Amino acid sequence: MSDPLSAVLVALADPTRRDLMAALVDAGSATATTLAGRLPVTRQAVDKHLRVLADAGLVAGSRAGREVRWTARPDVLDESARALAQLAARWDRRLHALKREAEE
Repeated sequence: MSDPLSAVLVALADPTRRDLMAALVDAGSATATTLAGRLPVTRQAVDKHLRVLADAGLVAGSRAGREVRWTARPDVLDESARALAQLAARWDRRLHALKREAEE
C-alpha cells in the first residue's frame, strides 16, 4: 500500500492487531511467544499479525538470539493521528459552514 495512512488504518482495523499494539506499548518490547501468552491466539497468528503491523510501520523487530523482539513505533501512530485530526478539522469546518447556511 503506497499511502502510509491507509496502511496504518488497514493494519489497525483488526481488533487482534490493536490488542497487540496495546500490549507492545505496555511492555515496551516483547517476543511473539510472550505476546501469544497474553492473547487468545497462537504464536503463529501473532507472527502474521506482527508482519502486517510491521508492513504498516507500526512496529519494528530486532533479532535477539533465536527470537525477534518487537517494539511499537509511536512516531508512525502519531503521524497517523495528526493526519486524522486534520481530516476531522476539515469536516468540522464544513459542518459549521453547513449549519450557518441552514440557519440563514
